[in-house]
Amino acid sequence: MGDWGFLSKLLDKVQSHSTNIGKVWLTVLLIFRIMVLGAGLDKVWGDEQSSMVCNIKTPGCLNACYDKAFPISHMRFWVLQIIFVTTPTLVYLGYVLHVIHRENKLRQRLQNQADKEGLKRPKYTSDNGKVYYKGSLLGCYMLGLIMTILFEAGFIVGQYFLIGLWMPKHLDCYKAPCPDIGLHCYTSRPTEKTIFIIFMLIMSCVSLALNVGEIFYLIGHSAKYRKSAHPMADIHQTTSTEISC
Repeated sequence: MGDWGFLSKLLDKVQSHSTNIGKVWLTVLLIFRIMVLGAGLDKVWGDEQSSMVCNIKTPGCLNACYDKAFPISHMRFWVLQIIFVTTPTLVYLGYVLHVIHRENKLRQRLQNQADKEGLKRPKYTSDNGKVYYKGSLLGCYMLGLIMTILFEAGFIVGQYFLIGLWMPKHLDCYKAPCPDIGLHCYTSRPTEKTIFIIFMLIMSCVSLALNVGEIFYLIGHSAKYRKSAHPMADIHQTTSTEISC
């Protein structure tokens, strides 16, 4: 289903700007979803419609019945799912790279200007390249997690209603232009495909749980910091809300 290398390289960059839970989520996404989808499922699925054995050959009958049973193919559904759930992460990556670039320019201006009084100082990055998640950067990270959770949950529900949770062994259809006897087809390798359907669904649920856990992790550490932080503490000291990468 195409070359996933470009997307994998972008997601690798996200790892350096994520929490530990976020790194686990990216590992699940890259290894257990993208790699399986790109390397294995193409050979398992192929063209499912042409592999079915049916009792009649009426032109258009098979197409109409297959479209009714599967409004979207499993492969294309999972490709769309991965694209949607990774989009918030890629948007966040673009924002954090913009923040790093902006603060590096600010740091250079501070070094070149003798009178530093009144000049803004880097707020989200340190001199050694660490990124502190607070303010708008933390808000962007949280918003990306919420959007990913909504997309992931929506696709899990969509899989149930659109393509089901297993591959049926046979399809029965009495829809036009099929004759009155109806269309009866037997799918190829239904047990093998059911295993992959369940596997991809489990990976979706694992990813959803990791996203929810990461939000609670950030909220918990943010509350802990507000309770224990001293008002005069240095903003660049290691704190529980400033997740350095």
